[in-house]
Amino acid sequence: MLRTAVSDDATPWLAFGSEAKAKAWLADMSRRLADRMPNEQARMDFLRTVHYEASRAGLDPQLVLGLIQVESRFNKYAISRAGARGYMQVMPFWKKEIGSNEHDLFHLKTNLRYGCTILRYYLDQENGDLFRALGRYNGTLGQSKYPNRVVRAWITSWKYPARGYSRQI
Repeated sequence: MLRTAVSDDATPWLAFGSEAKAKAWLADMSRRLADRMPNEQARMDFLRTVHYEASRAGLDPQLVLGLIQVESRFNKYAISRAGARGYMQVMPFWKKEIGSNEHDLFHLKTNLRYGCTILRYYLDQENGDLFRALGRYNGTLGQSKYPNRVVRAWITSWKYPARGYSRQI
C-alpha cells in the first residue's frame, strides 16, 4: 500500500475545490511563508505541492506546513544528525521500504509525497491519534515535546481557516 502511494508521479497544477479557493489559500499561505522562502515562484510551487500531496494523503495541508516548520524550517536540503533528509526529514531507509533507491529525497515532490504518505500511515496505525502518529513520525513515541511543537506551529502559524483542534484526525 505504501509503495503504491509513492509511485504515482502525476501532480496537477491545482488540487483545490475551485480556482477561487486555490487563489485565496495560496495568497494567504504565500504571505505567511514569504519571509522564510523569498522566491515567489519557488514558494508557489512549494505551496501547490504541499497542498496536493497533503490532500492526496488525506492530511490537512496546514498541518504538513507545521510539521515542515518544525522538521526543517523550510530548508529543502536539511539533513538531521540521524540522516533524515529534506523538508519533511524523511529517513533514507524509506526509499527501500516504499519506493526506489533512485528517488531523490531532496526533490520537492518526492520528499513531500514520502513524508505525507508516512504520516498518513502512522495516523492509520494509531487510529487517527495525531500525537501518537507524530511521535512515530519523529521516532519519539510516548514523548510529548515533538507532537506539541508541531501542533503549536500548525495552530499558531498555519491554521486556515481558524477552527478548533481535535486530537483525532
